[in-house]
Amino acid sequence: MFACRKLAQLAVVVGLLGECLSVLGHGFVREITLGSSVHPGYHPFVDSWWTPPPQRIVRKVPGISPIEDLTLIDVQCNGNTAANYFTEPAPLVGQVSAGETVKLEWLNYAGDNHKGPLLTYLARAPSNADITRWNPGTDAVWFKVKHDGKDEEGKWAAPEMFSTHNSTYEFRIPANLIPGQYLIRHEWIALHFAESYPGVQLYPACVQIEVTGNGTAFPSSFVSFPGAYTQETPGMIFDVWNDGGVPYPLPGPDVWTGGN
Repeated sequence: MFACRKLAQLAVVVGLLGECLSVLGHGFVREITLGSSVHPGYHPFVDSWWTPPPQRIVRKVPGISPIEDLTLIDVQCNGNTAANYFTEPAPLVGQVSAGETVKLEWLNYAGDNHKGPLLTYLARAPSNADITRWNPGTDAVWFKVKHDGKDEEGKWAAPEMFSTHNSTYEFRIPANLIPGQYLIRHEWIALHFAESYPGVQLYPACVQIEVTGNGTAFPSSFVSFPGAYTQETPGMIFDVWNDGGVPYPLPGPDVWTGGN
């Protein structure tokens, strides 16, 4: 009876939150597909109710508010240092083979006005580390494997992905990537207030994976989070409403091509 009552209360709260969030906007990654295996994401307004919380491969996030201060560790995997909320490692690890496709499905509360790029990075955990206990800190360990901004027709990766790709973003694990445990850092950068700084909004998410295979390739240059972006970084200040049709300068390093 108690469990039923708790579920009913939770349903009411989640329903009310849904109504509120549809006004506030923003979003989070709610499902991850690694090759052929599907994993639920961390739902900040459902998972946090359970004791013990559900086990995920996604590091938990405090909510759907953006990260606007580029100097905070929050830009790495999400968090809220102002509220003493620090992103912790997740208890599970998903498995994917080098060369396979990863799909990240967003739950989008923002509609179509949060225009901006989608970018994806990887970081390899040290060989003697367990990724369910490892945090990169401010070390330069991240390399970019995909980015999408504004195409020649003026369409942005977000919200175009939400309207034409079932809210799902795809990228491929580099086919010759050396095996090991990795963090996927995927982010949506919203530019609707980015005419000046602060104004740009980051929505990062980190997924713990084990890459299998016989690859031998690994990049030689890396960036840190925080550190990769500052207010002077091209793309952090950009007027999406009056851009004059100019190309968007995607922030961060070049995409690593996988040793090809």
